[in-house]
Amino acid sequence: MNDTSPRVAYYHLPGLFEFYELYRVFLPLFRTHREYFYDWCEIGSLYGAPSDCIWGGGRVGEGDCDPRKVLALTREYGVSARLTFSNSLLRREHLSDPKCNALCRLLSESQGPQNGVIIHSELLLDYLKETYPQLYFVSSTTKVLTDFPALCRELEREDFHYVVPDFRLNKAFDRLAGLKEKRKVEFLCNECCWPGCRERKKCYENVSRKNLGEHCPDHICAAPEGEKGYRFSAAMKNPAFIGIRDIWETYLPMGFSQFKIEGRGLGSAMLLEFILYYLTKPEYQLPLREEMYLDS
Repeated sequence: MNDTSPRVAYYHLPGLFEFYELYRVFLPLFRTHREYFYDWCEIGSLYGAPSDCIWGGGRVGEGDCDPRKVLALTREYGVSARLTFSNSLLRREHLSDPKCNALCRLLSESQGPQNGVIIHSELLLDYLKETYPQLYFVSSTTKVLTDFPALCRELEREDFHYVVPDFRLNKAFDRLAGLKEKRKVEFLCNECCWPGCRERKKCYENVSRKNLGEHCPDHICAAPEGEKGYRFSAAMKNPAFIGIRDIWETYLPMGFSQFKIEGRGLGSAMLLEFILYYLTKPEYQLPLREEMYLDS
């Protein structure tokens, strides 16, 4: 990106199905009160998965909203919808799942912005490329790409429109600066996971097993203060945290433009805090909060 290029940050927001009611209020405000929000940011996509999707990964899906209503909302406001189908343990017999296929068919046949799938399994990728070629694909952060050469190889693959590296590469600026495919890198901004964690893949595999209906114990996080769960204040202290100043002053000038906000399982109140912090000008944060809560 050169100095004359427009610098726009595209945010990929969580809870496509889980937070439909919040987005039903927020998206009209984002359109009609654009002055509330930074002029250098846009909504790149909403991502998530309904409950009981065996292809799901990353988190156990909890959304129960009618997919047709969800897609009608994203289409009306020109926002791409992404299915989080990042289960890493799929077998060939899982590819015929009726619910997951119906969702992919619905998104692939939709008019409007191109919709996509966040994916881990190579088996599923091959199947979706052949069966639903209208969709685009995002390489999931559940692959835990901490090795920089592995990230480079993933970025070189034509299969993926975007690649989400492990959050621990967020500040590897000396190596990130030399990437050829900067437009494809999608950074996970607000991860709270301990940078020293060695069980991230095991955690994601545990979620994959649960989505497949397997009875298995919960993964117990061994990180310092992991028992407290997610805290945005703690995420901000993470050395890999990407804040709005980082985006505007560092990432956009370097040529990066895609930023993922996690939070599918954190509740709508936390999601609103992310929207306030990442998209909303400070002087309009209270008015937006009031309109979201008092007028909905």
